[in-house]
Amino acid sequence: MFKNREDAALQLARRLKSAELTDPVVLGIPRGGVVTAAVLARELGAELDVVLSRKLRAPYQPELAVGAIGEDGEVFLTSFASEVPGVTEAYLREERGHQLAEIERRSKLFRAVKPPADVTGRSVIVTDDGIATGATMLAALHVLGAQKPREVIVAVAVAAPDALEKFRPHCSRVECLLTPSEFGAISQFYRDFQQVEDEEVVRLLRESRIKVTT
Repeated sequence: MFKNREDAALQLARRLKSAELTDPVVLGIPRGGVVTAAVLARELGAELDVVLSRKLRAPYQPELAVGAIGEDGEVFLTSFASEVPGVTEAYLREERGHQLAEIERRSKLFRAVKPPADVTGRSVIVTDDGIATGATMLAALHVLGAQKPREVIVAVAVAAPDALEKFRPHCSRVECLLTPSEFGAISQFYRDFQQVEDEEVVRLLRESRIKVTT
């Protein structure tokens, strides 16, 4: 159990401080993952940025991810997506369009504060506050793979064990503090798991840029 996202990030940072990193950049998956990323970037002396990917919600169960979509528009589906009631090609087209529009909205908002980092040849740490299905992380890793980083490290506080195995082949290294066999929701592993708003992400990105330039 973690106190909050900052507590989890500090524990992750302790694990990563011994790593030999090349011009590191920490990418958070908005929104909660950016809070984690900001702490990691501060503790590791790294650049902070975001990577935009969104889960595809199940019909009638918006908290359940049946897949995810990255900034490049590519869709990743979970192995059980076809078994979820209401998941049809038509539904997925509509949901894809909705989530891609949200990615574009966030891109305009966040990129007005922080232009995208060039990750080519760098050590990239991708983080979120937790991973349930792994679909959103997979989408993020696919986006990054095309940009030719030196290495990609996935760092998360908590993840379902089967989710870890899905994206382990797509990154250089995984750091995860908890892999509970009984996984209900990410929030159950935090005492304080309040919702993070766009304004908080903008603030963290702006503050990180000010620190770099001063």
